[in-house]
Amino acid sequence: MDIDVYRPNELSSADRAAWTTTQLEAPQYGSSQMANPFLSPEFATAVGRYRHGVRIAVLRGDAPQGEPLAFFPYQRTPTGVGRAIGLGLSDCQGLVHRPGFRWDAQELLAACGLAIWEFDHLAEGQQPFEESVTGTFPSPVIDVADGWDAYVARMRERSARGTRVRLAQERKLGQAAGGVRYVHDERDPAMLRTLMDWKSAQYRRTGRSDRFAHPWITRLVEQLFHTRTESFAGLLSVLYAGGRPAAAHFGLRSQHLLACWFTAYDPAFAKYSPGVSLHLRMARGAAGDGLSYLDLGRGPRDHKEALKTRELYVSEGWVTRRHPIALAHRARRAPARALRNTVVSRPELRRPADRLLRGVGRVRAWRSAS
Repeated sequence: MDIDVYRPNELSSADRAAWTTTQLEAPQYGSSQMANPFLSPEFATAVGRYRHGVRIAVLRGDAPQGEPLAFFPYQRTPTGVGRAIGLGLSDCQGLVHRPGFRWDAQELLAACGLAIWEFDHLAEGQQPFEESVTGTFPSPVIDVADGWDAYVARMRERSARGTRVRLAQERKLGQAAGGVRYVHDERDPAMLRTLMDWKSAQYRRTGRSDRFAHPWITRLVEQLFHTRTESFAGLLSVLYAGGRPAAAHFGLRSQHLLACWFTAYDPAFAKYSPGVSLHLRMARGAAGDGLSYLDLGRGPRDHKEALKTRELYVSEGWVTRRHPIALAHRARRAPARALRNTVVSRPELRRPADRLLRGVGRVRAWRSAS
């Protein structure tokens, strides 16, 4: 196996096209997660504009300059610590490969100059990496391949009353606000800024770290909003009530699926659950676009549980070589990760933790106002 390593802007047009083709064909071979836009060349290129150390390993046949068989996007520090590209932001990670392709994880890391490679949303079917998995978690999905009506029918089978209530929420919002309008593909950059402002306020209100306080994340999202190819698009969807935005979502779309990412709403409309209504509208729009499903992303949330039709699975862990840098990095990161997963996975711990974080958020707000 021949492994070449490139910066994103050094990748040839032929290699980029082969990468895209591999993703487009993946669902035909039962590897739908490999078609995720977080694994696309567009996402890797965008992250590479704002973060140091982004690299693409291209795995080829044994012949010199053989055809590319797989693509491995990653980030690397000068000391050889590797991370999944966009770690902490990306919801699907791994190696994009042709059907039946096998690789040696240790050989790959050595070729990339990595002592360790850390991931937290590894896609299913990455067998050479799966020996290094420390935990596996559900990622809820809304299936729309059979159309909107089929999705609603499936939800009614699960809970006729719950589905009726959720479908009625938008009507109640419209009655209270003076009408509802939905834009599936909103191209106004000002609305993207509104969404990021809402999300920042939500992070602060709930005691979480504000991702948009990091300028590079803001610039990355803006870059992806303006990125459009035949196989990739940043998609902003907005639900308007009474002529003003009530809820908005920004995610990444491939030809096969919509990867949900940032959702927020105007708290003034909170009692109408505008986020749920927005997701239902997004599902209907995705069905109309011919997509197969919406990936809601890892993590327990009430709206995900209510809207999902099934679950995919993603994993976290470390692929390591025998190296002191790998041991030191894992020793530093493992305790915090284990604690977080324990709290998130157990409702009797998660709910008090959420209340504590909201209390922190109130203190922050009080200090800002004083």
